[in-house]
Amino acid sequence: MALTMARPQHSLFDKAKTVAENRRARFDYHIEDKFEAGIALTGTEVKSLRFGEGTIAESYAEVKGGEIWLINSNVPEFSHGNRFNHEPRRPRKLLLHEREISRLQGAVERKGMTLVPLSIYFNSRGRAKVELALAKGKNAADKRDTVKERDWKREQARLMREHG
Repeated sequence: MALTMARPQHSLFDKAKTVAENRRARFDYHIEDKFEAGIALTGTEVKSLRFGEGTIAESYAEVKGGEIWLINSNVPEFSHGNRFNHEPRRPRKLLLHEREISRLQGAVERKGMTLVPLSIYFNSRGRAKVELALAKGKNAADKRDTVKERDWKREQARLMREHG
């Protein structure tokens, strides 16, 4: 009798080496839920990512034909790649369970949410993963509140340092 273990929750994502991070996502969106997805890459893309190259600052994910695709992510061509080098901004397939895909598709269609990649990283087993967030866009007032809160926290830290 084989025991199966449940997949780790998003607080336990095993990030051995972070390659690219979308720092603006937390400012522009309210993050509702996070998912860990595998990413289908070619050999030269993996090599570029291992060298720490790649950006996801202006990328997003969308559901097409029952699959989730990472759009507009940039993985530059591998410097030692030959004629088999990859296209830097090609759509890349994200690997998720069907149950997760249908859940994400439902949230995007019914609630008007967005799929935003937060980071690309390698886990401890050396597999490239994408941390994908189900998010809702912030309006201008929410962004102002975020800036105010961030400034106040910085001011608090400064006061605590000065007055012990």
